[in-house]
Amino acid sequence: MPTSADIEDATASDRPAGKDIGTPVSWTHSASLPEILTKAGCSLLVSTYQAGQLVAVGVDDGRVNLSFRHFDRAMGVAVDPADAPSAAGRTGPGLTVGSKNQVWSLRSFPDIARRLPGARYDGCYLPRSSTFTGPVQGHEMVWGRDADGAPELWMVNTAFSCLVGLTAPERAEHNFVPRWRPPFITSLAAEDRCHLNGLALRDGRPAYVSLMAATDEPTGWRRLPKASGMVLDVASGQPVTTGIVMPHSPRWHDGHLYVLNSGMGHLQRVDLASGRRDVVAALPGYARGLAIHDGLAFVGLSRIRETAIFGEVPLAEYHDQLKCGLGVIDLATGTTVATFEFTTAVEEIFDVQVLPDVRCPALSGPDTGEIWIA
Repeated sequence: MPTSADIEDATASDRPAGKDIGTPVSWTHSASLPEILTKAGCSLLVSTYQAGQLVAVGVDDGRVNLSFRHFDRAMGVAVDPADAPSAAGRTGPGLTVGSKNQVWSLRSFPDIARRLPGARYDGCYLPRSSTFTGPVQGHEMVWGRDADGAPELWMVNTAFSCLVGLTAPERAEHNFVPRWRPPFITSLAAEDRCHLNGLALRDGRPAYVSLMAATDEPTGWRRLPKASGMVLDVASGQPVTTGIVMPHSPRWHDGHLYVLNSGMGHLQRVDLASGRRDVVAALPGYARGLAIHDGLAFVGLSRIRETAIFGEVPLAEYHDQLKCGLGVIDLATGTTVATFEFTTAVEEIFDVQVLPDVRCPALSGPDTGEIWIA
């Protein structure tokens, strides 16, 4: 059974999370979490498609503060680079949020943040535009750099088994532009053949992807053993490492490739020469969503559904003991140094991202009623 650190729980709080959850959300966290986020100079963004929420996890006056906003089937989240295309008046990094059929662009307005009641917010993210993608099952998204060094947004298009680019809404003739697909995918069709789901950049360019199985059959990955997962090298199209139980969230950091062996609950480091994987940490949940910052790995954890898809994974044996939330891992030691857990309402996490240099962000969503007038 994967383990978590024996860290004292500090608080448990309840708060309505907005549209479509139906019940208050309860959570608890280790006493160490506020100090760790404060020292790292960041806050966190967590998406949950099951509850349809984007959640900002920040710290105000030494206490963890959560901001919830509804995004229908919220999935991939990308923190925009400083020079990404943006609306006038933006200060600080913006956000790109994937949801059902759309990708939303949120912009930062610190002046508005300072006027908000409640916590002392230092960031306020307002939706300013969206791109209609259609039902492509968009998974992870990330901002990279094109050949000229300009920012460009990449998205994992799971339905069509490819990596795609998205153009600005005012110039978008198409829902997406296919940019790369695994060599065994022979044509583009909305058939979720291999369940391509994760993307890692290296030097600003797509370098590694995770997928459930190398198959060209419609939903073929569902009929293969759960340990058929792999990470592919984008440049060569060849496997870097294989035999992973439902992999997610490959990340390149400080000269190393990391991946989540989700069905085992493991954060693993990959030896590129041999394909061998070493376990950095074992965690008490289905691991999906990974952000690395300041020597720490922030890992999303989910409880698993009692379905055929999850029934054969090793974690299913511990179904009643699994947690939904976050584990914070010291990459140097593999130690779990902090935890966060949703105890009601939220069952699954999809993505986790670090919001650097923002201590306590507030979020607005596409269905909120705020109107800001100059």
